Amino acid sequence: MIANFFEKIGSLNPQLFREIKGRFNPFNLIVTIASSLLTQIIVFGYQLREFPSDQLYLRDKYCGLNSFYSQKETFLYTQQNDLQQKISNYKQLKNLSDPSIITQLETQLKQVTTDIDNLRNYMNRNFCPLNEINFSLWWRDHWEYIFLTFTVIFVFTLLVGGTYLLISDLAKEEQRGTLNFIRLSPQSPNTILGGKILGVPSLIYLFFLTILPLHFWAGRSANIASSYILTFYLILAASCLFFFSAAVLFSFASRSFSSFQPWLGSGSVFLFLFITIVSTSSSINYFHHPFNWVRFFSPWDITAYLFPNLFRQENPVEKFQFFYFPIGKNLVTLTLFYLVNYGIFTYIFWQSMIRCFSNNNATFLTKGQSYACMAFIQVMFLGLSMQKSSDSYYSDTMALLLIVNYCIIVALMFILSHPRQTIIDWARYKHQNQRQVSVLDDLVWGEKSPALVAIAVNVLIACVPIVCLFVFSDPELLKYESLSKFTLMIFVSLCLMMIYATITQLTLLMKNQKRYVWSVGIVSSIIFLPGIMLTMLGFYPEKYSIVWLFSSFPWAGIQYASTGWMFTAMLFDFTVLALLNIQLNKQVKRLGESATKALLAGR
Repeated sequence: MIANFFEKIGSLNPQLFREIKGRFNPFNLIVTIASSLLTQIIVFGYQLREFPSDQLYLRDKYCGLNSFYSQKETFLYTQQNDLQQKISNYKQLKNLSDPSIITQLETQLKQVTTDIDNLRNYMNRNFCPLNEINFSLWWRDHWEYIFLTFTVIFVFTLLVGGTYLLISDLAKEEQRGTLNFIRLSPQSPNTILGGKILGVPSLIYLFFLTILPLHFWAGRSANIASSYILTFYLILAASCLFFFSAAVLFSFASRSFSSFQPWLGSGSVFLFLFITIVSTSSSINYFHHPFNWVRFFSPWDITAYLFPNLFRQENPVEKFQFFYFPIGKNLVTLTLFYLVNYGIFTYIFWQSMIRCFSNNNATFLTKGQSYACMAFIQVMFLGLSMQKSSDSYYSDTMALLLIVNYCIIVALMFILSHPRQTIIDWARYKHQNQRQVSVLDDLVWGEKSPALVAIAVNVLIACVPIVCLFVFSDPELLKYESLSKFTLMIFVSLCLMMIYATITQLTLLMKNQKRYVWSVGIVSSIIFLPGIMLTMLGFYPEKYSIVWLFSSFPWAGIQYASTGWMFTAMLFDFTVLALLNIQLNKQVKRLGESATKALLAGR
């Protein structure tokens, strides 16, 4: 029967069969199942050590007499407070007809205080009779503790462990050269990569499946609805697919890290999960900010939503809104929101994986995919900005959104820009495609054309939510001067991003083998060094706004500069951009010449 099962797997996905066959040897299976059983015994035994006995105090919540004595204690405390209040009121009276009333009340107060002390001593020293212990409540609570413990174990084990195994396996395949052999096989990239994601962490899946019955039983014994438990499994599966796809893409993108790859990738996942679990369990916890969107890629918030006793904190995700629509009020809409987030980015990662697997020199995204990805990100930012909350300020959100989009655009420059050989091929053979596709279409959508126009399109897409937030912000900002400054800021940002993109493409045309390292270093220096140097020299934006306008971070000086100087800065940036593009055009034209022509020209 097992042989038939593996035979079916081999016919459906040979790569999955290869991965499972290499891992499901007797030793690995015994270790995995033994680890699973040992984990279950430890977790169950840890809870069982608190099993109620004849040493359970009356004050314990599992004692049936606790409510009786607690009510009596509450009654005595109420009496004590009333007597103290009466004594205080009588002492404030100057002409008291019978002074002995205070003495009588003080005597009663002493008696009540004595009764309270006696009751507390009795409750702390005496044990609950066995027939009064509520064993059903104890089991319900401790089944829940077992369930929640395994829930946390599942998330960390599957996501961190699976990420490590995938990156490690791909790194070893790359070093041995077997990955190139797999590329030459008749299997499709989808089949190969799907087999990797399903097969490499298969022992972790087995560990998870052997604990699953106890986990589900513990949840049902704790009176947790089956629909909630199944929803958690669905979210966990979606998050696994998301993180594992990202892990495979990371392994393709970071080949130079070699043996350090698995630790870097899994460590990043662990750090992300740790930070998000801390933020979810924190008392200062809110969702009224668009940049909390990143938390929707971690399963902790919806896990706390499904199982409120996980962190014993008020869950702010219940108040979460998207374009003022109360997503968090309903489990179905919240689950769909999570699945859409996971699904879209998993699809993006998957397409990038296929591109990188099929061609090592391919960019992670096509230009069309970058537009769709950027548009989706901006829609999410805009939707998350529109929430009915006093904590949401459009002006602050707009400033942060500008910084985040700035980082995204810089990342897209390196993702979309082509290396030297790709540009050479495009420059030499572009005339063959111009009969079918116009130059503009080729620059906007072309697979091998320079990425400058694509970067400009992405910058324009990124400006949409900023413009919307500006319109929805304080009406005072819509006055002529503020509107003029805002318009000029958009144009300055566009010019600056295009300057960075042009420099990125120019540096990637170098013959140096480490041109990506040089490109990152040069562009990073241009972006960060001017601002750092100006700050170190004491040129602060409040006093030297004009200097900042002509730096790589002009937004710091916009608030303090006049419209005229902003217009001058825009013209300056445009001039620099034009000169850089002239140089790029010359270089691309020179690279596009045939080797024979270059030789005859003496080059």
